[in-house]
Amino acid sequence: MRRPNSRARLASALVLTILLGTLAVGGVAWAGPQAAGPQMPDTSSQPPPPPGAQGAQPAQGPNGTTTTKNGQGGYTIQSNVNLVVLHASVLNDRGVFVPGLQQGDFRVFEDKVEQKLAVFKQEDVPVSVGLVIDNSGSMRDKRPSVNAAALTFVETSNPQDEAFVVNFNDDYYLDTEHDFTSDIEEMKEALERIDARGSTALYDAVIGSLDHLKKGHKDKKVLLVITDGDDNFSHHKLADVIFEAEHSDAIIYTIGLYSKDDMKESEMRSARRNMQKLADATGGAAYFPEDVADTEAICTQIAHDIRNQYTLAYYPTNSAQDGTFRNVAVQITPPHGMGKLIVRTRSGYYSHQAAPAD
Repeated sequence: MRRPNSRARLASALVLTILLGTLAVGGVAWAGPQAAGPQMPDTSSQPPPPPGAQGAQPAQGPNGTTTTKNGQGGYTIQSNVNLVVLHASVLNDRGVFVPGLQQGDFRVFEDKVEQKLAVFKQEDVPVSVGLVIDNSGSMRDKRPSVNAAALTFVETSNPQDEAFVVNFNDDYYLDTEHDFTSDIEEMKEALERIDARGSTALYDAVIGSLDHLKKGHKDKKVLLVITDGDDNFSHHKLADVIFEAEHSDAIIYTIGLYSKDDMKESEMRSARRNMQKLADATGGAAYFPEDVADTEAICTQIAHDIRNQYTLAYYPTNSAQDGTFRNVAVQITPPHGMGKLIVRTRSGYYSHQAAPAD
């Protein structure tokens, strides 16, 4: 049957990820083989070579990769080097997205050292996205509203997006027929596989979904996680999830449907804090609606956020390939009369780890 097989495939991928994490370090540990490499966002001109490069060299891409022109207006990732790519959301003091900013309005810092931007764009690019939905016993009455919200998210997103659905309780299942799909009916069928029972293995489900997301064909990758409880059944801890997320390019958005009817006040605070940490680490956002009916409007807002982000990329001045974590900060100088602006992006990344000398 599809459901057990899909669960086994995700579980196998998770075991492989753990083994690779033990045997390798840095971003390379999480890079899986692809039939065809993902592409950089479509650009009108190739990013300049890194400082100090001689002659015409290939541009560097996300996750320590090289991009070369593919003859179709885009750039294909080919090998391991060092460009850092950030997806940034900019909001005004009313929480409204701010379009039309220029490169000169942004300053990027890595470990407090200012970096020179090599790529600056604001464009609606298709993404690979995973919908990770709680299917534990407490979600039984909430799932119809959550399913409608998830479908609204898909329908509001870029029509060229590709997606998968993972339902989880004390285990997790890949419930779309294909690894990724753009078929609304296939996603609707996957979301309707409601078997609301059991506990909440949230962290295991997110780690397995991050691993599956690497199979996506789009350069930009997103997870949307919806749950009504704190993790109480995973083999992994929150630190494991954040570690995996910081080694990936994924932006994680979380929606916590926490209620005093289901949780103690202290449990709610802990759950909110954990979901906020996960979102903050990846440049996403965490939402905690008081009513499940608000989930649909939140999903629409998230889809809008994804489609209107700025892409900033730079070659780090610290070129050491040592596998260490680098803190990243983005500052904005608002144009005259615009008022205070808030920028949201990932908090840092792990540098590429050079292969040991023979």
